[in-house]
Amino acid sequence: MTRVAFQLTVRPDMIEAYIARHSPVWPELLEEIAAAGRRNYSIFLGEGGRLFGYYETDDDDAARQYLANSEVAARWEASMAEFFVGLDGRADQAAAPLTEVFNLHDQLTAAAGTDNESSAS
Repeated sequence: MTRVAFQLTVRPDMIEAYIARHSPVWPELLEEIAAAGRRNYSIFLGEGGRLFGYYETDDDDAARQYLANSEVAARWEASMAEFFVGLDGRADQAAAPLTEVFNLHDQLTAAAGTDNESSAS
């Protein structure tokens, strides 16, 4: 399982419209996102239009390709293009992933493994 996070910027004058566009998202797009293999998908919006997205997937390259070929995703992304600052291309394809530097579960699991190895010695 891969965790993917990304950041974009929503035009400050369009924040309310961006929120409204996601309330709710088209049902057929929700189905396409799930069919692509993305799950536990959330988008957070901060001050000044700073947007942070997160999802989990087993194969992000395959998920991106699936959505790149999806007519529904293409229509959605075309309708959303006006909202973003400095984005070259579709948001679902052009948003650069962020590097994960900490995950609580992974570190607890690693620490538990280390503790088990120490007590077995």
